[in-house]
Formats: sequence, C-alpha cells, structure tokens
Amino acid sequence: MVKITDVARHAGVSPSTVSYALSGKRPISEETRRRIEASIRELGYRPHAGARALASSRSNVLALVTPLRAGINVPVVMQFAVSVVTAARRHDHDVLLLTQEEGDEGLRRVADTALVDALIVMDVQLHDARLPLLRALDRPSVLIGFPASARGLTCIDLDFTAAGELCVEHLAALGHRVVALVGSPPEVYVRETGFAQRVVHGFTAAADRHRLASSVHPCEATPAAARVIAEQLLREQPALTGVVVHNEAALEPLIDAFESLGLRVPADLSVTAICPDEQAARARVPVTSVAIPSAEVGERAVDLLMKKLSRAQVPEATLLAPHLTHRASTAPRSAP
Repeated sequence: MVKITDVARHAGVSPSTVSYALSGKRPISEETRRRIEASIRELGYRPHAGARALASSRSNVLALVTPLRAGINVPVVMQFAVSVVTAARRHDHDVLLLTQEEGDEGLRRVADTALVDALIVMDVQLHDARLPLLRALDRPSVLIGFPASARGLTCIDLDFTAAGELCVEHLAALGHRVVALVGSPPEVYVRETGFAQRVVHGFTAAADRHRLASSVHPCEATPAAARVIAEQLLREQPALTGVVVHNEAALEPLIDAFESLGLRVPADLSVTAICPDEQAARARVPVTSVAIPSAEVGERAVDLLMKKLSRAQVPEATLLAPHLTHRASTAPRSAP
C-alpha cells in the first residue's frame, strides 16, 4: 500500500508538505502542488478517509434518508438512490443509505456524529415530523419532495400537481368526459405523502376545470387489488373512458384486468400513467405517460447539496416541469 511518505519521497518534499497539499491547511507553491499531484497519480496513492476527514473536518459522505415504508414502490426508490450515489461520486462523496423508519431520532443520531456532511431526505410527508429537526440541524439538507410548507428548507421534485393535471388535459383533449385516478396504496395517503396528495389535487382540479366526471381510487400494489378496482370502476362508472394510473406496480395488472372485463385499450378505454419512462415504453400496450425523472432529480439534489456545503445560495424550491409522451394506450373517445 502506497503511503504518504512514499509520495513525499517521489515528489522530493517532506511528508508534512504532502499533508498540507491534501488538506489545504497551509499554502504551498503551485509548482510543488503540481509535483505532488503528479506523484499521487503515478503511485496511485489514496488518502485514508478517516485521516482526510480529520484534516478537513469533512467526511465526504452524504446520508440518503429513504425509509422503506409500507406502500412505496421500492424499484422506483432505488432509481433515485442510484442517481444520488452516481452524482455524489462525481463530487468525490460516498453515500450512507438509511432505510429504517426512525423519524427525527434517526436523523439526530447521524447528525450528532461525524459520519456525514449533509443529508438528502426522501418520502416527504405534508406534515413531516422530521421537518423541525431538519430546519435546526447544523448540517445542510435537501428534500426530494415537498411538505405543506417549504419555509427554511431546500426541496426539489417533479411538479406532481402539474403531472396530474397534464394527464387529465391529455384525456380531455381526446374527448373523454368520464375519468378516474387509480392512485397509490391507501397507507400512502394516510401518511399524507406529498407527491401522492399533489397528484390527486392536480387530477381533481383539471377534471373540475374541464367539467369531467371524475373519481379517485387508492389501490394496493397487487394484481388482485387492480382487478377489484377495475371491477368497481366499471360497476360505479359504466361510462368511464379514461384512466390515470399513479401506481407503478398496478399499471399493467390494471390494463390486463380491464381487457379481461371486455374493454380494449385504447379502443374502449384510454390509459395514462405517471411512472418511469422505461416502464411505460415496455408495457404490452405502450402507455402514454408522464415520466418520473429520477436521474435528473437525484443529480440536481446532490448539486444543490454541494452548493450548500460550499455556502453558496440555492433556491428553496425547485420544481421540474412534467413532460407527457403520447403512446399507444390513449386515443380519441369513441362515439357513443
């Protein structure tokens, strides 16, 4: 293993000079710095993480707090996690993944140590119990998601209200007059998870604006639950011709259930979804969808955090505009 003394010998300087070059604690000449950097590259030296943290008072580790609660779609959460890890590595940071449901106690436990420099928090609820602590911590944080009030916080997410509206606007433009939202599992709404609540708000507002008959139906993430919802919708809304799905796990089972009940997609029923683009594109009937931009959200969350660590000013709220891709699952409403 290459040591700091090996770098010093190779560069023709003292070990303390190499240490100063790494920590920035004392000024050294540009020529000496370049010589040390060249020796580090040539020898493949990697500073010990603990020593680097002591030297700089930084751990170069970010915490990603994403409790794996009931009703969340783990594959989508992992897309966000991968994007955060990838972006963090570009900034020479590692990521500590915290998945336990510990509320503010888990945040305090991590923040009270030197384990992490900053936090990214997911699965944000409208009245999240973690918010007072996040506002008071001496470590910067970024939320992927929006509470009811973002005052004193830094938040980023897809504009889910606009996403719900955009799906309804698309169906209304195709002439559909009776629409339904098949949403997240019931427990997601009970917790008042921000993104789910905002989709409902956008869906309902757009339906009212266009004078459409509409209804909202939470749905467990199982094929059996999708079948039950499909049967309920056809029983309660026989004139239904448009459905918005905000439940990744139920999307294809729901299409299968409608078709087994005699409704062809899109000839009899148009289906839109808010889900990852690749899921919509590879479905048996490619689904018209608003993409969940996990890669962009994760990357920009890390960028915001890096700016906060360098004490730069950042906006409190960053909302990404939704984009709808028209695929085979939607068509103009058939004449009655």
